[in-house]
Amino acid sequence: MVTDELARRACADRGLNPPPEVSPAKILTLAESDVADLGSIVAAALAHSPAARTLLAALEAEQTVPEAAVRDYYDRNQDRFLTPDALRRGVDPFDEAAPGDTLPYDEVRDGIARALRTAAGRQAFFGWLDQARAGVTYSHGHEHPGDPSHPDHEHRH
Repeated sequence: MVTDELARRACADRGLNPPPEVSPAKILTLAESDVADLGSIVAAALAHSPAARTLLAALEAEQTVPEAAVRDYYDRNQDRFLTPDALRRGVDPFDEAAPGDTLPYDEVRDGIARALRTAAGRQAFFGWLDQARAGVTYSHGHEHPGDPSHPDHEHRH
């Protein structure tokens, strides 16, 4: 709830208009890998807060990924770009891969740039959230149970 309110304020400050609330029957679900990458609090906020999703999308759109970074990612991660035939043959991309065993850079460039922009947008969102939460003071008894400053920070839900 705190993240949603902070995101609503950030959207208002940026002139962004989040869509109306989503009915509980149509709540967005996130893939398990996204929850693992985002952390449970951010994942929950993105699943339930249109404002948080709007802010994340805006932050992602603001990111610029230099061509050198895209090319570097491709060059350092050849194992991710093996052709289906090379995968069937068990080619080691770091040892015995022939030039035709990897997908051409031009075919995968846009996907890499999109993934790097998404990652940069998430980093920007995490940075924004850390900064925004720094100014939040919780009412006594409503602190987050994992907050070490809370006297009962080890209790479980």
